Amino acid sequence: MFKEFKAFILRGNVIDLAVAVIIGAAFGKIVSSLVADILMPPIGLVVGKVDFSGLYLNLSGTSYPSLAAAKAAGAPTVNYGVFLNATIDFLIVAFALFLVIRMANRMQQAVAKPAAAAPATKECRFCFSAIPVKATRCPQCTSTL
Repeated sequence: MFKEFKAFILRGNVIDLAVAVIIGAAFGKIVSSLVADILMPPIGLVVGKVDFSGLYLNLSGTSYPSLAAAKAAGAPTVNYGVFLNATIDFLIVAFALFLVIRMANRMQQAVAKPAAAAPATKECRFCFSAIPVKATRCPQCTSTL
């Protein structure tokens, strides 16, 4: 069983998948930072100096000055600003993935063009009629090929 597991792990596609997961996680962190630190502050400024990550709906009825204060007090909250940031993260990652897959499909189509089918007939060099490729004598002129 250990040999099977070792063979499974050492196959190229498993190692490639592990590398892809690690790179994907790093890419996700970059996109999260892009959304939280670069995209959302200008959008919040345009909308009216709003920090989207701090938007929440307090369910306890007690007033809190910020989301951090509500969380520290243990108040139940609906954090729709954080959800909005996560949704934008997802859309950016999905679009980037779409572009990568689209490019890979185009490259694959360019590389994997169908090979020309081998001809099923050939031309007799004496009478120029079409004969099967495997023929050794022409059926029209009876010449030996």
